[in-house]
Amino acid sequence: MTGSEAPPSFRLVYVPGVTPDKWVRIWNERLPDVPLALAQVPAAGAGRVLLDGDADAGLVRLPVDRTLLSAIPLYTEMTVVLIPRDHLVTAADEVTVEDLADEIVLHPLDDVLGWDRPPGRPALERPATTADAVELVAAGIGVLLVPLSLARLHHRKDLTYRTVTDAPESSVALSWPEAAHTDHVEDFIGIVRGRTVNSTRGRQPEPARSGDGRGEAGGSGRRKAAGGGGTGGKTGGQQTGGVARRGPGGNRRGGSAGKGKGGGRGGRPRHR
Repeated sequence: MTGSEAPPSFRLVYVPGVTPDKWVRIWNERLPDVPLALAQVPAAGAGRVLLDGDADAGLVRLPVDRTLLSAIPLYTEMTVVLIPRDHLVTAADEVTVEDLADEIVLHPLDDVLGWDRPPGRPALERPATTADAVELVAAGIGVLLVPLSLARLHHRKDLTYRTVTDAPESSVALSWPEAAHTDHVEDFIGIVRGRTVNSTRGRQPEPARSGDGRGEAGGSGRRKAAGGGGTGGKTGGQQTGGVARRGPGGNRRGGSAGKGKGGGRGGRPRHR
């Protein structure tokens, strides 16, 4: 396979707590000839997997190294405290960080909330993983603050959770290497953005051909030029930029900026 050929599949990684099923289903419907290879990776190692070329894109947790990786934020999760079902905290519908001041708050090494020191009292040791921390919560050794999706991922009948209103939150993004923005990456961007299959953004379709073999776009351009729509071409060109670099996206020049409110020449009202 040469460098100009499309890869045989699209490799997508995702971190624990993220559920890519809907997007994968849409991909399979739209691009049945391009298999999507899906793999879960630890949150802390997702960026390295992308930079090493072991995946084309990933559903990761922010932050990422924006000097090397592009990222489109998708959503932000609320944070909850995972507790035994008979814990006193269950008396409230939601709590604050201050309400946990007297609790032993576990801080696993794979924590994704990014705080230097969690609230409450520290445990003697940091659990290696979130899964290990969940086991300690079930044993009555402490409580654990995690994004809601991780609380659901590690669901147990003897545990429950409550929203923590003022805790740090975790955001999920679609990310890919800055130097590897391929057509298939653009296809997946369109899917997570909710674009329709016929959307004009992203990959552009070939222009339709008229009976004499000339592109319809050329004729349309001449008609616009004849009608004085010159500025429209500039605006349309600015809108074709890549989604990864979210710049101004084409500031439109006001076509009537030089006209006065009166509607006559020079903006002066006409007197009879």
